[in-house]
Amino acid sequence: MTPSTSTRLLDLLSERNDQVRRMSEQSWNEQSDIQLSNSEWYILATLYQSKRTIAEVTRSVHISRQAIHKLIKNLESKALVLVTDHPQNRKDKCIELTSLGHTCYEQNETLKAQLEQRIQESIGQEAFEQLKTILRLDWKL
Repeated sequence: MTPSTSTRLLDLLSERNDQVRRMSEQSWNEQSDIQLSNSEWYILATLYQSKRTIAEVTRSVHISRQAIHKLIKNLESKALVLVTDHPQNRKDKCIELTSLGHTCYEQNETLKAQLEQRIQESIGQEAFEQLKTILRLDWKL
């Protein structure tokens, strides 16, 4: 990526986020036959370690309800999630990762750790830790 000419923080954050997301997605797609978008990864991350309703997923990922339903259907067709009826509410559905979904998520976490390692090696340990600290701060927004 060519260095940004912008001096605006929001532009810099957006450009880096886009770059890292593309690299992460490309890294996964190069090593797997199961192609996944960033939005699909976002849903998988939300479901990792917990079964949730589709409504809960929709509230937590800030994507439209219609888009969530489409993404969940895509994930279900790839055998990464299982959709079942909610035991107490006929109008809602529960969604959870399948064993393949868990495996893919964990493999992708390994790839993300490798990308983080590359970033750390590029900018140095101290700058890497400072960056993480700054991003974790409450920015009072």
